[in-house]
Amino acid sequence: MALAASAQAAEYVRYEQNGAISWGELMGTTIHQLTDAPYLGGTHTGQTVEQDAVTLKAPVDPELVVMTALNFRSHITGEPAEYPGLFIVPASSIIGPEEAIVIPTETTNFHYEAEAIVVIGKRADNVSIEDAPDYIFGVTAGNDGSARDWQGADLQWTRAKGSKTFNTVGPKLVTGIDPNNIQIEGRLNGEVRQGENTSDMLYNFDYMVSYISRYFTLEPGDIVWSGTMGTTRPMVPGDVYEVEVEGVGILRNPAVQGK
Repeated sequence: MALAASAQAAEYVRYEQNGAISWGELMGTTIHQLTDAPYLGGTHTGQTVEQDAVTLKAPVDPELVVMTALNFRSHITGEPAEYPGLFIVPASSIIGPEEAIVIPTETTNFHYEAEAIVVIGKRADNVSIEDAPDYIFGVTAGNDGSARDWQGADLQWTRAKGSKTFNTVGPKLVTGIDPNNIQIEGRLNGEVRQGENTSDMLYNFDYMVSYISRYFTLEPGDIVWSGTMGTTRPMVPGDVYEVEVEGVGILRNPAVQGK
């Protein structure tokens, strides 16, 4: 399925070249290097590089990673909760496009979860739902890898959803699109397994940013995940999962066996 980008969108990437990681604005196939992250006011340095000459990294660099549980009716049984289900995972769990998801030997039920992600553009502390869009800088795609056996056995979900390499993000950070009305599609080895629009979220991104900011101060670069949709299934070493978010592109990651 081809998903169209917004004509007004600006596209940003985070990339590695010669051992150094930089931010850049992607124009066509050319990356224009920035002095800093775009949500921190980074400006063009005058240096450019072609996209195929660098390694794309996750286009996020958050301190706080907030995820949302059970936020699509298609992913739950019974009635929805009266408030969003929040949980936090370590930023060290994030990897970028084409990087390998390492499935530990201790889990026997590892699932994919296609999601959309918003990146915060300015400090959000007790913001209203009406003002929340002003605090969202842009959108990217994510796969919230989840060890379901750990999720059921552990007291909290930190290990099940926040272990190293479990959370893939990318390929681009895009502005100028409405995060509350974009299509998400997930594909396992090329076969469509998930698909829904963020307009179906029980608590949309505006509500989520407002709600989270009541309890935590969101800083520029922090990220909020949509939650996933439908019924997920296991993925195993050798599988490849793709998440396509409308206007953002395709996030592709292979799975490998951990030691």
